[in-house]
Amino acid sequence: MRLSFGLEARQLQKQILAPRMIQSMEILQLPLQALQERIEQELGENPLLELQERDPTLPEEQSDLDGPNERSIEDKPLVVDEAHNNADDFERLLQLDRDVPDYFDETTRRSANRMDEDSDRAHDTISNVAERPESLQDYLMHQLGELDIDAKTMAMAERIISALDAKDGGYLRSSLRDLLPADASPDDLQLAEQALTLVQSLDPPGVGARDLRECLLLQLKPEVDLYDEQKTLISNHLEDLRDNRLPQITKATGYSIDRIKEAWEELRKLNPKPAAQFSEVHTPAVEPDVEVQRGEGGKWQVIVEESRTPQLFISKHYRERLASGEATPEEREYIKRKVQAAQWLIESIEQRRNTLTKVAQAIVEHQTAFLEDGPEHIHPLKMQQIADKVGVHVTTVSRAVDDKYIQTPRGIYPLRRFFVGGTHTDGGEDVAWDIIRIRLQEIIDKEDKSSPLSDDEIVNELKKQGLEVARRTVTKYRQKMSIPSSRQRRDWSKT
Repeated sequence: MRLSFGLEARQLQKQILAPRMIQSMEILQLPLQALQERIEQELGENPLLELQERDPTLPEEQSDLDGPNERSIEDKPLVVDEAHNNADDFERLLQLDRDVPDYFDETTRRSANRMDEDSDRAHDTISNVAERPESLQDYLMHQLGELDIDAKTMAMAERIISALDAKDGGYLRSSLRDLLPADASPDDLQLAEQALTLVQSLDPPGVGARDLRECLLLQLKPEVDLYDEQKTLISNHLEDLRDNRLPQITKATGYSIDRIKEAWEELRKLNPKPAAQFSEVHTPAVEPDVEVQRGEGGKWQVIVEESRTPQLFISKHYRERLASGEATPEEREYIKRKVQAAQWLIESIEQRRNTLTKVAQAIVEHQTAFLEDGPEHIHPLKMQQIADKVGVHVTTVSRAVDDKYIQTPRGIYPLRRFFVGGTHTDGGEDVAWDIIRIRLQEIIDKEDKSSPLSDDEIVNELKKQGLEVARRTVTKYRQKMSIPSSRQRRDWSKT
């Protein structure tokens, strides 16, 4: 291989996406809430972009603009001072664009009364903000402060508390040796053990445990029913309980099956993750992007939710300034650049609406049985089928349904919910995997618990119903549905 430096001409064919196309794809992929945030951001960055403010009870006014975006680019009457050409205003606006690109709004000076009103409003807003929930560390430190302990034990206990994670249930995953300096003495390790015992005595019971076995033992109290049996099961037979090996436990302990099951029921009342209540779980609100309703002739019709999407238009004031011929070349260049950015955004939003409508309508037409008869009647569907029907690329369909939700008479569902794989029946009919899961659950619910069906036997039962399914498929879906194995489902009291 020869290496050399030099210049050479090479002809390559390369696909480059235009900025306008990139923006259109980004807007299409945004869910409703993210789209609202994007519009708010664009309103703050582009002074030529304005928000349509009108009474929703009044009929929609027709725009006097010409072009393909008459529905979404509407005029808003503005008063233009003919005696003043606003040259100073434009100079100031241009200077702001150079110095502070993210700031285009012209902020007026507020009066003292207005400032007082804003201050009161801000105070009311702060007063209504939810207080930060108490953390696990705060809760434990508050209890620790009420105890009469020496400074060294207090410091070590604080170090242990700082290592606990509420998302992990409040377990201490680090070893005590890791929490001590490298040159720690045996006395320091003994002090750490005492501090850990102190932390484990705090509320909630079980906090600071190093594993599940220790967590459950910390929650046991001598006065509870079947204390000895529960302690024995936790200490020596947790794995046997998990695998439902009750005869082995009987052989090792001498306890009867009924006594073991009774103690097991009491164990289920213990909390394997005692600090989970302090873990902040954020559940985002879901806003449907589209809604499906019965149309004329009983046909399902998709409606894109537009009431929550702000209506945008290009400022008439700046367009008149551009058309007047009085603007300087620098002003004209600035206005044209901002008009183009605003136009791209408005057209991207309109294109998003059209694409989402077509894709959702095609999905609804394919899954009519789901809407009319329920989830057990869903049909297999691939994104490529919708792409072929709508006439777009499959990646466009993927972006259109990504993180989007649809409001149906049966509830709110993600659009991706309607894309499912499937198999064939003996008669050649396509059956979705969702139906396989439903049939699987029905078979297990009806089985004899004294002799549960194995996965091979479940395959045979499905075959009797005309469904050809491999054993590994049954195993995979059983595990996804959190259904135990036949050994774990067995009821030993009925044997």
